[in-house]
Amino acid sequence: MSHSTAGTEPAKPPPEDDHAFFGQPRGLMTLSGLEVWERFSFLGMQAILVLFFADTVANGGMDMDPGTAASVSAAYGTLVYLVSVAGGWLADRILGSYRAVLYGGILIACGHYCMAVPTDAMTWVGLGLISAGTGLLKPNVASMVGKLYRTDDERRDAGFALYYMGINIGAFAGPLITGWLGDHAGWHWGFSAAAIGMTLGLIQYVAGRRHLAGRKHAAEFALAPDAMRRAVRLIVGGAVVVAAVATALALAGWLTMDRFVDVLTVISVIAPIVYFVVMFRSPRVTAEERGRLRPYVVLFLGSVVFNFILFQAYSTMMLLASTNARTEILGFTFPASWYASALGAFEVALAPVVAAVWARMGPRQPHASNKIAFGVILGGLSFLLMVLPTSGHDDTTYRMAAWWIVGSYLLLGLGDILLETSGMSATTKLAPQAFASQTMALWFLSLALANGIQAQIVKLYGEVSNPAYFGVNGAIAVAVGVAMIAAAPWLKRTMHPVH
Repeated sequence: MSHSTAGTEPAKPPPEDDHAFFGQPRGLMTLSGLEVWERFSFLGMQAILVLFFADTVANGGMDMDPGTAASVSAAYGTLVYLVSVAGGWLADRILGSYRAVLYGGILIACGHYCMAVPTDAMTWVGLGLISAGTGLLKPNVASMVGKLYRTDDERRDAGFALYYMGINIGAFAGPLITGWLGDHAGWHWGFSAAAIGMTLGLIQYVAGRRHLAGRKHAAEFALAPDAMRRAVRLIVGGAVVVAAVATALALAGWLTMDRFVDVLTVISVIAPIVYFVVMFRSPRVTAEERGRLRPYVVLFLGSVVFNFILFQAYSTMMLLASTNARTEILGFTFPASWYASALGAFEVALAPVVAAVWARMGPRQPHASNKIAFGVILGGLSFLLMVLPTSGHDDTTYRMAAWWIVGSYLLLGLGDILLETSGMSATTKLAPQAFASQTMALWFLSLALANGIQAQIVKLYGEVSNPAYFGVNGAIAVAVGVAMIAAAPWLKRTMHPVH
């Protein structure tokens, strides 16, 4: 027997909760509130992380050159999404969703508190804890939202829309607070704000737990007791061995930061290849499902290219804003990290507009593959736009108008809305039935690979001219998007039942 039944019976929220939150289950308020604060802490920290790495020691930074700072920041993102693949399995088989999210949030908060301590060692410990915690929390919160609704509940899409709005509210507010503190009080004060934000999220999550479906401790597909004990021993033992080997290699001088980044990149490349090979060769995958996997590989690569651009909103674009963009609008001066808030603001504002346009167009709206392609093209254009203000300068002391960065983030935010919603939907519909429960893992692997590639490419930032850097990367993204549009007839034919 692979899992118990009595212990995994999902706990139901009180009946009066069903329409208590804008016509949605009250549990949605609890989970959306958690995500507001989680994104507040995660993206608030992300907005100042690369600036902290690149700042001088005298100013409380780590004095990395810009390319290295962006590379290490990208490697951190790679680790977050690689761990997220394991986070879903741990919730399904061992911890249960409620405990996985709770433990993940605790690790994230502890990580931010560590980063509030102004020492290099605590910075690396903090980033490790945040990576592990986000890997537990991120893949499981969305699944808990889904458990609030029956499969045929017509409120489901509207509920997820409210949930994602919460994510973007946190993405907007986080950089405003952490950026101001980092600029005026010191980087570690900014990390402290992220820690407090995650703590507030945890408090309201625990306080609202009675409104959550499936909140019992047992995992939904729990391993048998003997198998669970073996799995826990292997996980704990493996973590100890990896930590010991990494420490020994670091002390011996072999495991440098550059090599650690390279290892993560290699893993991010190998993992999706192995995943796809397993799915294509699995006897549990039918010929029809295998046929739908082929177009999904194209969509997967489109996601990688777009997110390669998107994640640089918090790395190279932050570095560019801090050195070559004006931080003043209509006489008001602001920290360079505030530019990151523009991305969240645009997504909050544009998401309902895009949804209304698709609803109005009905069956005439573009195919999912074309929506993803348009998103990739917009991502590329956001980089190509930066060629104009960075060209034709004799030195690096120029300052571009704020609207160039804001305009770039407008294109990027719209592209993110087009790609992420269509990409996630296509992932759930095209994945083979035997791998249906692992669709989130597949999507996270595209994000890990995007960060892994970014960790290598951003090393060129500061080594080549800004017009060349943004122009070449933007042009490649546009070319990929155009190629996807050219392949649209084949994608439409092979992606059935996705429209």
